Amino acid sequence: MASSRRQFIRTGLGLAAAAVLPMGAGCVALRSPAPVASSVAPGAFRARIGAATITAVSDGTASSPLAEGFVRNATLPQVQQALRDAGLPTDRLTIPFTAFVVEHDGRRVLMDAGNGQFGAPTAGRLLANLGAAGIDPRSIDTVLISHFHGDHINGLRDRDGALAFPAARLMVPAPEWDFWTDDARRAAAPGAPSGDAVRRVFAPIADSVVRFQPGGEPVAGIRSIAAYGHTPGHTAFSITSQEQTFAYLGDLTNIAALFVRNPDWAVRFDMDAEAARQTRHRLLEAAAAGDWIVGGYHLPAPGLGRIVRRGSGYDFLPLS
Repeated sequence: MASSRRQFIRTGLGLAAAAVLPMGAGCVALRSPAPVASSVAPGAFRARIGAATITAVSDGTASSPLAEGFVRNATLPQVQQALRDAGLPTDRLTIPFTAFVVEHDGRRVLMDAGNGQFGAPTAGRLLANLGAAGIDPRSIDTVLISHFHGDHINGLRDRDGALAFPAARLMVPAPEWDFWTDDARRAAAPGAPSGDAVRRVFAPIADSVVRFQPGGEPVAGIRSIAAYGHTPGHTAFSITSQEQTFAYLGDLTNIAALFVRNPDWAVRFDMDAEAARQTRHRLLEAAAAGDWIVGGYHLPAPGLGRIVRRGSGYDFLPLS
């Protein structure tokens, strides 16, 4: 399977996605057999979790120079040392974007929708990679959104307003909706985040958007998990089948070599750093203790793997 993973790195995520893979992770023994997993097309990687099929689909990457402040509570030399320890470049960061399709009980559910036409030139590849994996966007019956940052929602509608997933029921966390559609709350929040992407995407279709409270099952068999901190309503999702669990963690962590390895560190995109820190510890520990297969929007290729404890932090072990 190693060649399949190399293909995914070369294509859908681009060469730079390999730069966010923690080194040395393969030395850690897994506690249960790895699920059947393989690359199904350039930019798509599929695994069986019990009776469910999980497909990680790349939306591409974005790259930028590393600068002071990317990690809000660590110095630039500390961040560079963590990258150096992982065998990664210390002058640039390349962040992958990966959405997930869950097929179970006759449903085809997409988790997050990518950048669409609004991201970096190296992003916005979700629709092409879905097609390459044999998944027609019109066959998606539900889209679950983890939170409302633009790289997760802009792919719902193109520049002309057309829906990318026209047959899908769109479901979003109610606390996230309540924050981003309340101009006064946004204006009072640290940094006064813009709601431009939210208005563009949701305003014309607001009446059809289903809001759910995290903690229940927005889709039968898929549990929503309150994972607040990165944004006020950030939500993770999990499905358990035949005693195996897959959890989509959204933006619980950014670059794994920094924030999985050092869960107390806060990426600059976390709106409530302390809440995000507590959530990160809670879910990473649950993933390690439960031997979950996890997916993360910014985890390294192929975006699917396990979390294992390492010292005071954790490691991400990609499936291969």
